[in-house]
Amino acid sequence: MYISSTNSTNSLVKEMLAKGEWPQTEHYLYAGYQTAGRGQTGNSWESEANKNVLCSILLPPDKNLYFLNIAVSVALIRLLGGQYTIKWPNDIYYNDKKLAGILLENAIVGSEIKYSIAGIGLNVNQTVFVSNAPNPVSLKQITGKEYDIDQLMKDLLETITVVLKEPEDVIWSEYKAHLYRREGYWLFEDKNGAFEAHIKDVLPTGEIVLRDKNSQVHQYGFKQIKYIL
Repeated sequence: MYISSTNSTNSLVKEMLAKGEWPQTEHYLYAGYQTAGRGQTGNSWESEANKNVLCSILLPPDKNLYFLNIAVSVALIRLLGGQYTIKWPNDIYYNDKKLAGILLENAIVGSEIKYSIAGIGLNVNQTVFVSNAPNPVSLKQITGKEYDIDQLMKDLLETITVVLKEPEDVIWSEYKAHLYRREGYWLFEDKNGAFEAHIKDVLPTGEIVLRDKNSQVHQYGFKQIKYIL
């Protein structure tokens, strides 16, 4: 289902589901423009009208949210190609610049979790970014090509459908193989300050495991650690 403008596709889908207004035949919503696009933990998502993929996809809540993050991340990598990476937990990067983000939320209908909602923002044909986001990039900036947004949306839906049918260990393996800065030592920062470490693992519960240069192992949940770019 397409809508020309909304505050946030995730917010609108959740509102329609809660009110019983969501069409039963639809399983996604994509918008030409978002007035208040959302990223993880309340971050905003800048997007010029009709230039990018802005969508929310309904997924059955039979898998935990973190695995759905993994699966949707892998689907985006398959759609875009091997030159892109996944910055833990679920941002899509080109070199050190952010190309796409994912926001997974549960939708409660009545007293039960009825759906999981994958909100996806993919920078496509936008070439000027005016917000204070530190490192955005678009497909057009990378390749110099103009893309068909409708076709990308269709291809994304098909790719996610394929990925979700595959064994979980296959998806996990693919996710880890495409992790941003997966090789070598890099600067990270936690509550105690900056340190160098390499990525040892990502656990099924979502935590990232780092090993520093003193061979000490550290485990972090989302927002407990950040990359120093």
